[in-house]
Amino acid sequence: MLAVAAVFCALGAQSQASNPSSAQNPYFGSITVHPATDDVIQLSLDDAVSRGLANNLGLKQAEYQENAIHGQKLQALQEFLPTITLTGTTGFHQYNLEAAGFTSSFLAELGKHFGGPVVNFPFITRATVTQGQINYNQTLFSGPVIAGWRAAGAATRAAHFTTTRARGEVVQQVATAYLHAIAAASEVDNAKALEETNRVAFNQAHEAHLAGTGSNLDELRARVSLQTQEQAVIAAQNDFDKYQILLKREIGMDPGQKIVLSDRAPYNDLATQTPEEVRAIALKNRQDYQGLQNTVEELRSVHAAYRSERLPTLSFGGNYGVTTIGSVGSHGTFQAVGTLSFPIFREARLRGDIQASQAQLDAANAQLDDLRGKIDQQVRSALLDVDATAKLVEVSRSNVELATRALSDETDRVNAGVDDTLPLVTAQATLANAQTRLVESLYQYNLSKLALARASGVLEQQYRVYLGR
Repeated sequence: MLAVAAVFCALGAQSQASNPSSAQNPYFGSITVHPATDDVIQLSLDDAVSRGLANNLGLKQAEYQENAIHGQKLQALQEFLPTITLTGTTGFHQYNLEAAGFTSSFLAELGKHFGGPVVNFPFITRATVTQGQINYNQTLFSGPVIAGWRAAGAATRAAHFTTTRARGEVVQQVATAYLHAIAAASEVDNAKALEETNRVAFNQAHEAHLAGTGSNLDELRARVSLQTQEQAVIAAQNDFDKYQILLKREIGMDPGQKIVLSDRAPYNDLATQTPEEVRAIALKNRQDYQGLQNTVEELRSVHAAYRSERLPTLSFGGNYGVTTIGSVGSHGTFQAVGTLSFPIFREARLRGDIQASQAQLDAANAQLDDLRGKIDQQVRSALLDVDATAKLVEVSRSNVELATRALSDETDRVNAGVDDTLPLVTAQATLANAQTRLVESLYQYNLSKLALARASGVLEQQYRVYLGR
């Protein structure tokens, strides 16, 4: 039973060591929608995934970022659209006519033309001025504006694929947490079953000791075995409760909400696929690959924008306004201006922008080439993991069957008085270890299938198929 204790202590230490939080990874957090209630919620894997897609913090952040980039695209669109503004002002103004040129000599000269000197001329005047004006401006042609619009479109598409990839990340995180909780629940069931077996063995050893047909040592061994298994049950239940809390944090449920996991560990064999087939699917469906392709397109458009800075820019602007001074109206004013501008000499700046954007484009193309090789690597590794873990499941199941038969045979030998309780304790520890290995192998097998679906880019759409649900 020392082996059993070591196994559960190791599991407990592992769960304490890995305590993920939203500060480290936003996909471990969520937006809690409803407070905890007294109701017990039946939670299936599909329900957990749906809640995660609705409330997970990492996905929300990706959606917010996509909305921000969509807003930037609208800002780029405005460069093509006309800008129309309406202004209106009214106020009391004071004018110094002498400062405006109405000097004494000018008035004297003016008086000669009107038959007499100008007297009592007010050099300081006051008036109420009301103005209204409508302005119109539009860029008719600009190479950088056109390229910038294309770059904004590519950035929007890249952000969309980033959000789609975030959805796949949520599915993987939630499904992993759910499978981990299922594995922990299986550990609890196995531990309780062994506890009940040890309790029966202890009662038999106790009765045999009282009847004088068994030794005190056998009873002590049975008691130690029972108490050790009771500790294992406590540790397994504690781990299970904590894994449920982590799951609830990822899907937006209050950590205090009572839930029951309605699904059990799924198992099915996947259809055989070659690396070339899976890689073709991945290159077609991987969101990170599609997103990086659009990032390359965005940088290509930015590079084109810098190259087009040498082209002329044509714009049009105009306004119409009316000014009223006091109660005296005035004729409206009108202006229509076409502007053609082009750079004459700023070669260093132009060449610097082009060279810098070309370097960014080359770096993105290099990343795209590397990602193709990375996808191939991930696909091949995922296929190997699926094959290896499937074989581990078969071996683990066989070990559980053999250990169960061995424990049954040893129990019969002890009951028949052929053996003492030491071989029985050993057989119980062997079965506990075999059951733990089976739970772990099933968990790893399902994780490897999720990883394969993620590497193929079809996790959100086909996780049920890969898990055999």
